[in-house]
Amino acid sequence: MSVGIVHLGVGGFHRAHQAVVVDDLLAAGHRNWGICGVGLMPNDAVMRDVMQAQDSLYSLVTRAASGEESVRVIGSIVEYIFGPDDPDQVLRRLTDPETKIVSLTITEGGYLQNHASGDFDPDSPMVISDLSTPSRPTGAFGYIVEAVRLRRERGIAPFTVMSCDNIRSNGDVARAATVGLATLRSTELGDWIEKNVVFPNSMVDRITPVTAASELQHLRDEYGIDDSWPVASENFFQWVLEDNFGLGRPPFADAGVELVDDVLPFELMKLRLLNGSHQVIAYLGLLMGYRLVHDAAQDPVMRELLRAFWAKEAIPSLQKLQNIDYSGYSETLLERYSNPHIRDTLERLATDASNRIPIFVLPIAQHCVEGGRAALACALTVAGWAKFVEGVDDNGDPLTQNDAHSAELSRRVQHPSGPDSFLADSSVFGALGSQADFVAQFEEMSKLVHSLPVRDAIKHACASMNG
Repeated sequence: MSVGIVHLGVGGFHRAHQAVVVDDLLAAGHRNWGICGVGLMPNDAVMRDVMQAQDSLYSLVTRAASGEESVRVIGSIVEYIFGPDDPDQVLRRLTDPETKIVSLTITEGGYLQNHASGDFDPDSPMVISDLSTPSRPTGAFGYIVEAVRLRRERGIAPFTVMSCDNIRSNGDVARAATVGLATLRSTELGDWIEKNVVFPNSMVDRITPVTAASELQHLRDEYGIDDSWPVASENFFQWVLEDNFGLGRPPFADAGVELVDDVLPFELMKLRLLNGSHQVIAYLGLLMGYRLVHDAAQDPVMRELLRAFWAKEAIPSLQKLQNIDYSGYSETLLERYSNPHIRDTLERLATDASNRIPIFVLPIAQHCVEGGRAALACALTVAGWAKFVEGVDDNGDPLTQNDAHSAELSRRVQHPSGPDSFLADSSVFGALGSQADFVAQFEEMSKLVHSLPVRDAIKHACASMNG
């Protein structure tokens, strides 16, 4: 097998999603589309060690709600490079003429984006870092820009950049980050990338929790597999991909990928109904004392809130499309969240809230405000997030903050009003944080979650939404 795809950011989701598709295609004989995985962050050193020790092989366990499970060994990642060890090796792979696609799962926070405006952020610390040493980059887009520059210089056609992250118009956002960073290096280079590099949009969906230590023992006991870092996921899979590639692509459709001309309708459905509701359940569920997604999703009060969120706020923000049943899709999500065999954690869903809330929740709230409708579920979610930042649930147990901006968030929750208040952080809330209707709804929900147990606060909010 040879490498045709370089993937930046090899985590659990990539290993349960795109790598599985490529594994199917390699097994079918398409042997020139193997993946070279690249780790960019210091904590990716653990993945480096595991991949080296296991010849880049790992186990995938998929589990249905019925309890049925299947196990397979994935071999599509044929090489792994740890960027901090050898950035030149990463660039050699990126500039290899056989590399046709560079794909990304670098999380929502990795796109050099100002989330309040949605624009490229030239003041991002990663931008500043990669501009200071452009020939030895550290960030994903620093590598992409330098590799494209070198390929152009050597007469090698540019690869396609394929984002697989949960961001609206992720290909367009990847383009903005690449062109924005390149333009800061050279206006001429930025213009050339804008005209010559392809960035297809995509929508990806498969719930993939952080691998629990128990998975390692389970694989040894039940299957005789010794794997230092397996990955477990639900059996549901979806990948909708814009069919727009500069140097060709694998026959993705043969492995279950939906190739379309326009991803946006599928993308918005997933971002607002799935990812949005993940944020609803995360903070409020943790405050109620839950730690696992399926436990929170099986709570009747939470189920009522999720259904109200979908019906009253999220679904009305979507364009009506023929053959797409948003209500039916929402009920499917509730079934998936309630799967007790996945054991996904609310803590995972609550990670990096200052990047996720602006992408998944605030656009729905903005749509409600612009349409003169209440956004109580969104406001309750933000109020729950603010209380979550205080660090204690309704049982008095501590809550872990996993957010790069946790210090600033903790400072702001101490100020109920004024320029230092929670909603006044324009980098997160933009103009929505000063819109009177939403501010009033947030304050109303905030009073509820601070004066009542969160379960009762949800009941009151649902009564208002359904009244």
